[in-house]
Amino acid sequence: MAEKIRITTPLTEERSRKLRAGDSVLISGTIYSARDAAHKVMTETLAKGEKLPIDWHNQIVYYLGPTPAKPGDPIGSCGPTTAGRMDAYTPTMLEQGIKGMIGKGSRSPEVIESMKKNGVTYFAAVGGAAAFIAKSVKKYEVIAYPELGPEALAALTVVDFPAIVVIDSEGNNFYEIGQKPYRKL
Repeated sequence: MAEKIRITTPLTEERSRKLRAGDSVLISGTIYSARDAAHKVMTETLAKGEKLPIDWHNQIVYYLGPTPAKPGDPIGSCGPTTAGRMDAYTPTMLEQGIKGMIGKGSRSPEVIESMKKNGVTYFAAVGGAAAFIAKSVKKYEVIAYPELGPEALAALTVVDFPAIVVIDSEGNNFYEIGQKPYRKL
């Protein structure tokens, strides 16, 4: 098995463009969580010409809806949400400078084209490992839209958050590459 690549945020475009589909990574630093409700609010805010609550330049967004934390823990289980739910908003958000997205599942052709244009990497987190992933989260803080509950925009401080590069900034798709050897001709 290949050695895991360590990434510390912020994730620059130069660093993002070096990652390849199939790479295993451990992410440390600050990542931001936001799901479809927060994405909808943010794209509506931009459409009105208003400023977003954070600067997305060189940031990573995690499509996450956490469960409540147990006493003493910063967060409950925190597995990924299906990324396709954000696809309608993603090109607009990538234009804001996001360089990494974490979720599960495939992305639309429009999102992949926007990723290539903007030098963005899409990471997958393992859906069945939500409790394990939570161990990498050291701090969880709601930044904006608290009325959205678990879909609020939040900052997560993470150490060795495990992920896999599923679609790299060139559009190479590990969901396709990884399955190819197992398909019958």
